[in-house]
Amino acid sequence: MVLAIFVISIIRGVVGVLTKGFADFVAPRQASSAKRDKIPLSGELKKDPVCGTYTSAATAVTKTIGKETLYFCSSDCRDKYVAGS
Repeated sequence: MVLAIFVISIIRGVVGVLTKGFADFVAPRQASSAKRDKIPLSGELKKDPVCGTYTSAATAVTKTIGKETLYFCSSDCRDKYVAGS
């Protein structure tokens, strides 16, 4: 009985090491694309002057007019603002 528990523990350890190695082999490919497409989850929010929604300053579409930078939720809102000015 003790021998069976010992053997099962060894097998579980070996399987765990192999699984971890496989995960490390596969994970870098997934992590690099995740880092490239990562959107910040925090930061300053700016109000879109056209539709009134709040958007992250880091991901917003911007338009600088004079010394003022305006933040838009999309290029459509930016284009509407520019057309109405």
